[in-house]
Amino acid sequence: MNRVFLPAAGAAMTKSLLLAILALPGALALAADAAPAANPVPKVDPAKGGSLYDSGDNARGLPACVSCHGAGGNSTIVANPKLSGQSQSYLHKQLVDFTTPNRQQPVMTMYAKMLSEEEKQNIAAWLATQQPKGGAARNKDTVELGRKIYRGGIADRGVAACASCHGAAGNGIPAQYPRLAGQHQDYTLAQLQAFKGGGRNNSPQMATLAKRMSDEEMKAVSDYIAGLK
Repeated sequence: MNRVFLPAAGAAMTKSLLLAILALPGALALAADAAPAANPVPKVDPAKGGSLYDSGDNARGLPACVSCHGAGGNSTIVANPKLSGQSQSYLHKQLVDFTTPNRQQPVMTMYAKMLSEEEKQNIAAWLATQQPKGGAARNKDTVELGRKIYRGGIADRGVAACASCHGAAGNGIPAQYPRLAGQHQDYTLAQLQAFKGGGRNNSPQMATLAKRMSDEEMKAVSDYIAGLK
């Protein structure tokens, strides 16, 4: 039988290589233990969100959200949305969107950019726990048109029923579609017009549907939504 003889230097090198391979798992484990832990995801704290909502942060020039959106998120200013009871995920997404070109609004864009990711999550979580106050339809002459659009859509123009996404009572579907019930007519109308005109670009579905609606139809459905409970 032929035998292979390794020179002494080669044998030593082979032995060293084997020892290094055997030691590798242990070395990797030690390195992993010594490596600093990744930054943990901050736990959402609604209480901190409520405090920031009510008091703002003077040191940063960040005003209290309550000054525009009302106590507990129940705005009494018709141009500013009611936020109480809105889903946490939707509110957080809007705060993020305000920092992008998809939803530019001078006041909200400025303040959203001042908030950290943790603060956005905290404020959204707190608002989601607040009790919404209802609204009321104002125009009895258009409420029936608004009801038909909300519940049945406009079939001949491919406008889906609002209820199919936002729910029969306007409570929305958390993480997907916002709560609309009781929202100010003026605010809802302004958002539909923004979707139609390209001023708001963070929902392709809403932009498509709004472009198929007349101003009269937008006003009617906005008024109907205000009365949903």
